[in-house]
This record gives sequence, structure tokens and C-alpha cells, in this order.
Amino acid sequence: MSDSDTAAAGNKHSELLDCCGGLHNVDYSKMDLTWMEELLKHINFHDSNFCIAVVAIIFNPLFWNVVARWEHRTRRLSKLFGSPYLACYCLGFVIILLNVYRSHSMTVAMKAQARWEVMDRADVFYTGVALIVLGTVLVVSSFLALGFTGTFLGDYFGILMDEKVTSFPFSIIENPMYWGSTANYLGLALIGASPVGLVLTAIVAVAYKVAIRYEGPFTGLIYQERSQRRKHE
Repeated sequence: MSDSDTAAAGNKHSELLDCCGGLHNVDYSKMDLTWMEELLKHINFHDSNFCIAVVAIIFNPLFWNVVARWEHRTRRLSKLFGSPYLACYCLGFVIILLNVYRSHSMTVAMKAQARWEVMDRADVFYTGVALIVLGTVLVVSSFLALGFTGTFLGDYFGILMDEKVTSFPFSIIENPMYWGSTANYLGLALIGASPVGLVLTAIVAVAYKVAIRYEGPFTGLIYQERSQRRKHE
């Protein structure tokens, strides 16, 4: 290779790093990914329990978003149950059952696969306990602040809150129910020294992130429509 070719290759490499200026020009080719390779060695991605858990994780937010939007558009569930409140309670109950099954399927997948000795330490265990405590606080306090209908998509049934909830835990974090649940799963993975638990938790976080991108704007639109109706009254 000529000097000009070497220089061109060097400039091209520099340009690739410059394009990631927001990441402080991190050269990922020089990163030590040995830990990632070791983690993946402990995971069987073809295990049926793992696949079932992944399907449950993805299906849950997809289900409640599709059903809730359908209800908002048609009011079919409210008509079927004779009341938007009863319809919301029934959907909420179904969502709870789906979440219980998701947790069960993730636990089964974690127990079915190997533990990782690197994670099998007291400090990791107690970090997991702390995350479960934190996650439980976020989930429970979020439910208490929103109530049942506020938690389980009552907005889509026409059951709107008088004003945006800004009390704890919403005063410190957006979507505390979702991130509290994610913290719980991460805590379980750490307590069980489970590499597959870490992967499943990451999938939960991505699924929630996608759900938030769809739910947030749509919920905002529902309240915007209410404000416009009040202006015309």
C-alpha cells in the first residue's frame, strides 16, 4: 500500500470517528468486548423458555396499546360492558394477568439457563436487592398517584384526569411505572447471577421505550382534544 493510500485510509478512519463527535470520538474497534463474549457464551438463544419470554415481553405493550387505541376510536369495550369504568377495569385486569405471565416466563427462562460466576458475588446480589426495592417503590407510588384507571389507560376510555400528576414519583422521573418494573427485572437478574436475565431486561427496556414513544404523544392528543372541546363549550 502506498503512502497516499495509507493516509487516505487514516483520514477515512478519522472521518468515521468524527461522525460520532457526540460520543467523544470513541473508537469502538479498540474496546475490550471480552466480557460481552463471555456473557453471550452463557446464553442459549434457541431455548424455548427464552423465546417464550421474549414473545411475552414484546406482546404485552403491543396488546394494550392496540386495544386501548381501538377502544378510543370505537368505544366498543365501553358499549360491551355498559360503562367505560367497567371496561377499563376489565382491561386492567387482563394487563395484570399478562404482566404476571411475563414475569413468570422470565423467571423460568432465568432458572433454565446457566448462572455466570462473575455475577455470583455478594455486592452484585445486594445491588439487585436495592434495585428491586427501588423498582417496587416506583411502581407502587406511581399506582397510588394515578389510581387504577390512571394506571391502566383510563384516558383512552374517556376517563380523564383533572390535571397532570406531578407528585412523587413523577416529580423525579418520567414513566416511573415502566422504569420501576424494569428495575425489578434487572434486580432479579442480578440476584440470580443470570446473563439471560440481563438480556431479557434489556428487551423489556427497549419494549417500554418504544411504547412510550407511541403512548406519550397519543395521550397528549387526547387531552388536547378535551381542551379544545372546553373552549367551544
